[in-house]
Amino acid sequence: MSQSQTPDPAPVFQLKGSMLAITVLELARNDLDGLDRQLAAKVAQAPNFFSNTPLVLALDKLPANEGSVDLPGMMRICRQHGLRTLAIRASRIEDIAAAIAIDLPVLPPSGARERPVDPVETEPAKKAEPAPAPPPPPPEPTVRPTRIITTPVRGGQQIYAQGGDLVVVSAVSPGAELLADGNIHVYGPMRGRALAGIKGNTKARIFCQQMTAELVSIAGQYKVSEDLRRDPLWGPACRSACPGTC
Repeated sequence: MSQSQTPDPAPVFQLKGSMLAITVLELARNDLDGLDRQLAAKVAQAPNFFSNTPLVLALDKLPANEGSVDLPGMMRICRQHGLRTLAIRASRIEDIAAAIAIDLPVLPPSGARERPVDPVETEPAKKAEPAPAPPPPPPEPTVRPTRIITTPVRGGQQIYAQGGDLVVVSAVSPGAELLADGNIHVYGPMRGRALAGIKGNTKARIFCQQMTAELVSIAGQYKVSEDLRRDPLWGPACRSACPGTC
């Protein structure tokens, strides 16, 4: 080592797992005025509970006919009442696209049972000694194994490959939905919807043998069937990648 070179500095950060308590606000209706009024009533009951509370907006239980959500407006209402939105949980295409447009993380629909929270303001209590934190979970790999589906994907089904690619070796029916953080491969007729790179990976691609999809998307950029029918990739023997600008 020459005199002009200096040794590497000490590490400036560490990555650690943590179990954090985050409130989930699960929407049953797309009603901003009603949300504002009812949140105000909750805050009046327990002001301390709604003080810079981290929040996940759960939109995955909204009825299909509720229409598109004004996501920035909803986040503003939550912020006015002390709730800070960290991410959304969504399954509808328009909600995922709205979150990607404002660089908000999207979580997949949860199958876990969640306990309703009904905050009630009580007299200040003495601070208890914090319970020992559970050991952090082992870190997940950055890239997960490819998810392979060997049975037909029927209308109304949603298949999600988190952290990797999705391979379907059978048919995808109209009304079915494929989602992947990476690439999507379909070796049967593709008649449903395919969304690749849903976390913003613009290098993701969609491969198929027969492109007759209702919608395809890469990193939030969409084409619907009306546009796809004018594309030379429409129909059988589609062996090229769907372009990243579709």
